[in-house]
Amino acid sequence: FFAEVVEFQKIVGSLIELVDQLAKAAESEKMKAIGARNLLKSIAKQREAQEQQLQALIAEKKMQLERYRIEYETLCKIEADQNEFIDQFIFQK
Repeated sequence: FFAEVVEFQKIVGSLIELVDQLAKAAESEKMKAIGARNLLKSIAKQREAQEQQLQALIAEKKMQLERYRIEYETLCKIEADQNEFIDQFIFQK
């Protein structure tokens, strides 16, 4: 009977050791998963910040394009006025 109890204690001891190893492995995997989740969150925040920067740049470029369009139209009008003046000046002579 004593030998059976000793054998049972060995089996229980090895079982407890195995369960402890599995618990440590599970905790390690849990920490890896938390790290990966945090990394994904930070990447998502970086992408969001980058998207906002790009949206601001697009808005700035659109405003610049509008200024250039207005300047171009103004210059075309000035050119037309000058050409008309030159034509009138030539016809007057």
